Amino acid sequence: MTTKLSVPVSVSLSFDHEHRKVVPKWVVWNKRLYPVTKLGLHHTYRQGRTLFHVFSVVSKSTFFRLILDTDNLHWKLEEIADGQPN
Repeated sequence: MTTKLSVPVSVSLSFDHEHRKVVPKWVVWNKRLYPVTKLGLHHTYRQGRTLFHVFSVVSKSTFFRLILDTDNLHWKLEEIADGQPN
Protein backbone atom coordinates (compact mmCIF):
# COMPACT_ATOMS: atom_id res chain seq x y z
CA MET A 1 0.00 0.00 0.00
CA THR A 2 1.29 3.46 -0.91
CA THR A 3 0.85 6.35 1.51
CA LYS A 4 1.45 10.04 0.75
CA LEU A 5 3.06 11.96 3.61
CA SER A 6 4.94 15.15 4.34
CA VAL A 7 6.86 14.44 7.52
CA PRO A 8 10.42 15.29 8.62
CA VAL A 9 12.89 12.39 8.72
CA SER A 10 16.56 11.90 9.45
CA VAL A 11 18.74 10.74 6.57
CA SER A 12 22.40 9.79 6.47
CA LEU A 13 24.19 9.97 3.16
CA SER A 14 27.62 9.62 1.67
CA PHE A 15 29.29 11.54 -1.14
CA ASP A 16 31.59 9.78 -3.59
CA HIS A 17 33.89 12.51 -4.90
CA GLU A 18 35.33 10.31 -7.66
CA HIS A 19 31.92 9.67 -9.22
CA ARG A 20 30.37 12.90 -7.89
CA LYS A 21 27.46 10.94 -6.50
CA VAL A 22 25.40 11.35 -3.32
CA VAL A 23 23.89 8.15 -1.90
CA PRO A 24 21.47 7.96 1.06
CA LYS A 25 22.61 5.25 3.52
CA TRP A 26 19.73 5.08 5.99
CA VAL A 27 16.44 6.73 6.97
CA VAL A 28 15.03 7.18 10.47
CA TRP A 29 11.25 7.39 10.49
CA ASN A 30 8.96 6.85 13.50
CA LYS A 31 12.03 6.13 15.66
CA ARG A 32 12.99 3.20 13.43
CA LEU A 33 16.17 2.84 11.37
CA TYR A 34 15.75 1.75 7.73
CA PRO A 35 19.06 0.89 6.00
CA VAL A 36 18.92 1.78 2.30
CA THR A 37 19.43 -1.37 0.24
CA LYS A 38 18.74 0.11 -3.19
CA LEU A 39 18.88 3.57 -4.74
CA GLY A 40 16.28 4.24 -7.41
CA LEU A 41 15.67 7.47 -9.25
CA HIS A 42 17.18 10.80 -8.27
CA HIS A 43 16.04 14.09 -9.76
CA THR A 44 15.86 17.77 -8.89
CA TYR A 45 13.32 20.54 -9.30
CA ARG A 46 13.04 24.18 -8.35
CA GLN A 47 10.28 25.95 -6.51
CA GLY A 48 11.11 29.63 -6.74
CA ARG A 49 14.79 29.92 -5.79
CA THR A 50 14.82 26.70 -3.77
CA LEU A 51 16.35 23.57 -5.27
CA PHE A 52 14.91 20.24 -4.11
CA HIS A 53 16.54 16.82 -4.53
CA VAL A 54 14.19 13.84 -4.76
CA PHE A 55 15.51 10.36 -3.97
CA SER A 56 13.62 7.11 -4.40
CA VAL A 57 15.13 4.43 -2.16
CA VAL A 58 14.29 0.95 -0.91
CA SER A 59 14.95 -0.64 2.49
CA LYS A 60 14.23 -4.37 2.25
CA SER A 61 10.61 -4.29 1.00
CA THR A 62 9.77 -0.69 1.96
CA PHE A 63 9.92 2.10 -0.64
CA PHE A 64 10.60 5.72 0.37
CA ARG A 65 10.43 8.94 -1.64
CA LEU A 66 12.67 11.48 0.16
CA ILE A 67 12.96 15.21 -0.50
CA LEU A 68 15.98 17.33 0.47
CA ASP A 69 15.34 21.09 0.70
CA THR A 70 18.69 22.72 -0.15
CA ASP A 71 17.74 26.04 1.50
CA ASN A 72 17.59 24.57 5.01
CA LEU A 73 19.06 21.06 4.41
CA HIS A 74 15.98 19.45 5.95
CA TRP A 75 14.64 16.12 4.74
CA LYS A 76 10.99 15.12 4.31
CA LEU A 77 9.38 11.78 3.66
CA GLU A 78 6.89 12.35 0.85
CA GLU A 79 5.74 8.81 0.10
CA ILE A 80 6.12 5.32 1.53
CA ALA A 81 5.02 1.96 0.15
CA ASP A 82 5.22 -1.48 1.71
CA GLY A 83 4.91 -3.50 -1.50
CA GLN A 84 1.40 -4.69 -0.70
CA PRO A 85 -1.49 -3.92 -3.09
CA ASN A 86 -3.77 -1.02 -2.14
